[in-house]
Amino acid sequence: MSEDRILLVEDDFSLRELLREELEAEGYPVTAVESAEAAVSQLQQQAPALVLSDLRLPGADGLSLLQHLQPLTPRPALLIITAFGTVRQAVAALQAGADDFITKPLDVDHLLLTVQRLLENRRLYQEVNVYRSLLAEQTFHGMVASSPPMANLFDQVRRVALAEGPVLILGESGTGKELVARAIHEESSRSAGSFLAVNCGGIPGELMESEFFGHVSGAFTGARSRRAGLFQQANGGTLLLDELGEMPGALQAKLLRVLQDGQIRAVGSDQETHVDVRILAATNRDLQAAVEQGEFREDLYFRLETFSLRVPALRERGEDLLQLASFFLARFGARRSHRIRGFSDEALRCLQSYNFPGNVRELENAIERAVTFCDGPLIEPQHLPRRIIEFKAATVPGEADSAQLAAGEFTAWPEDPAALPSIDELQKHYVDHVLTITGGNKRQAAQILGITRRTLYRWLES
Repeated sequence: MSEDRILLVEDDFSLRELLREELEAEGYPVTAVESAEAAVSQLQQQAPALVLSDLRLPGADGLSLLQHLQPLTPRPALLIITAFGTVRQAVAALQAGADDFITKPLDVDHLLLTVQRLLENRRLYQEVNVYRSLLAEQTFHGMVASSPPMANLFDQVRRVALAEGPVLILGESGTGKELVARAIHEESSRSAGSFLAVNCGGIPGELMESEFFGHVSGAFTGARSRRAGLFQQANGGTLLLDELGEMPGALQAKLLRVLQDGQIRAVGSDQETHVDVRILAATNRDLQAAVEQGEFREDLYFRLETFSLRVPALRERGEDLLQLASFFLARFGARRSHRIRGFSDEALRCLQSYNFPGNVRELENAIERAVTFCDGPLIEPQHLPRRIIEFKAATVPGEADSAQLAAGEFTAWPEDPAALPSIDELQKHYVDHVLTITGGNKRQAAQILGITRRTLYRWLES
């Protein structure tokens, strides 16, 4: 508690010595003085974390110290002791700026609990300020980063924001593609307009056209009234089509039409409506491969690919990993009464050696879990998810085959060309392995694989 220095201001010698002994027995460094004037002199030499002062003092009273505390950063907490515990005095002290008050005769246990609470509140206030500082100084529209790959991405975002054409945002699951899309919107001339995001993989195929383009009354069973679609709702703003690779082919053709002339037609209507919407699209799929496999329209791909941005995976971002881990620790730690100062060296090694297939989202979830289970001052390896603790990187080349790969024992490529597995075999073995370690949880497996559950089901059926 060496940083929790207390300045005790009490003119009664016996009470002053009693309080000094009790506070020092709890581990607090204490400077004890008998007057407000002496306290001011001490404040000029060293700022304490907390001032514990009697209200009634010879000369100036305890509340007069507030004017000397206010300029200090961070401001020390002020706990007032009064022998006149009326509601009026308590309210006056709190309104004047005191953090709390206690009354004589003193209950020492209550005093110590109050001191502990005020000091903890002050620490939390400081940590929240650190978190806000990180957010303000080291983020770009909510993205915490300082690595060269992300600096390059931020520069590209600023450039494409000045244009009006569609933007294709590529990257693995959990890298922050929606944050990039929001940054493009905020940096553009459309920032005053609405920003809407829709998950193309989360809308049933039969409802997707209505969701995008709206419908008129009676267009289909259950359509009792006219409804505006997402393109109309985003008119004048930006629409993000997330998981674009999951969009059905028929709707891809209609999207191409919107990109070409800005015209939409509601389901059940014979009238076209013009909309002014900038389209951003995001996907973790290889759309070029999807085009070659006939799963995505080539003309739509080339139309979207005019402005293409790739969000780096977390493992490519170097020092951003620890910066993000500290950022999330500050965020989640600020919600707890127990203070967590940081990470142990071993926990940092675990984080740095793991490859984070789920990227920033996975790291965020891992830190939230660690904060939840940590009762000490440091995050230790046991507070992290088991997969991070037990992760082992591939070793030097040796003999292996597809059977070893399926069993999760693959460590290197076979030297015999005839024994090399195909891409399909590698994919099947890896998917099976991920499903095994997730206990068959397809939602978690899809997240680790960086694909949608719909894609995972399609892979399992093939």
